[in-house]
Amino acid sequence: MYSPEEQLVIREDVFRWLDNKVGQGAYELTRDELVGYHFGDTSIPLLDRGRGIRNPRDFDATLTIMTGVKGVYDDVTSPDGFVHYAYQAREGGDNVKLKRALAQRVPLVYFEGVRPGVFVAHYPAYVVADDEVNRTFLIALEESMRFFGDPLHMTGDERRYAERAVRQRLHQPAFRARIMHAYASTCAVCQLKHAELLDAAHIVEDSDLAGLAVVTNGMALCKIHHAAYDRNLMGVTPDYEVRINGALLDEVDGPMLRYGLQDMHGKSLVLPARVRDQPSRDGLALRWEKFAA
Repeated sequence: MYSPEEQLVIREDVFRWLDNKVGQGAYELTRDELVGYHFGDTSIPLLDRGRGIRNPRDFDATLTIMTGVKGVYDDVTSPDGFVHYAYQAREGGDNVKLKRALAQRVPLVYFEGVRPGVFVAHYPAYVVADDEVNRTFLIALEESMRFFGDPLHMTGDERRYAERAVRQRLHQPAFRARIMHAYASTCAVCQLKHAELLDAAHIVEDSDLAGLAVVTNGMALCKIHHAAYDRNLMGVTPDYEVRINGALLDEVDGPMLRYGLQDMHGKSLVLPARVRDQPSRDGLALRWEKFAA
């Protein structure tokens, strides 16, 4: 059995390992990658085959939890901002180690399935409540939500904050993974293919009620085109044509402006191969109105 201090060191190393993956442009992780994690020379798989929870024998408390793509485990990311993670059917075992994670306030990782065998990571996550009546644990993916007085009985202000957090942050890793997969990690404007330099851009902003974190409300854009789009220096018509702000077209300011933006004027957007993943024309029309104004 690892000591509590050693367990915390391993958890922090897992977070660093995930940070490195994300920093290298890994917007999603395969099951094979996750079961291949090593701490030094010791293999510590981060997923357990056939189960939605990873409770290493030498750990006091749960290390990771996972939900599949189709809700096989009856777990949901609720509008209250928490993952509702169902009890194991039989008593003891996994339930005990999740209860310990709550009591010890130790961080864990929540892996959310985006496609079969492919996940995005939310970390650090915390077990913040044990709902014994509904036989679920509440998992917080937003750091500040750990400090709500009673997650099972939130105030109106706490619930409104949690709802905003879900919309504006917690859906972003899965949104990015789905966008990058749909666009084959390629900027829809300039066709740059370096995932670490690409963003998942919303068409209708996520602060808007219509700004859902779905593939049809997004595009893969490199960082310069994402910034230009967000600031209405670049627009996209409902017919998938790129337009550059008129004042910017007339400006003279070196090769980056010319090749990066001005030469994109009039180009057709590079669309996902699957029609169902292509940008919503209605969403583009709403956003185009702001650009045209």
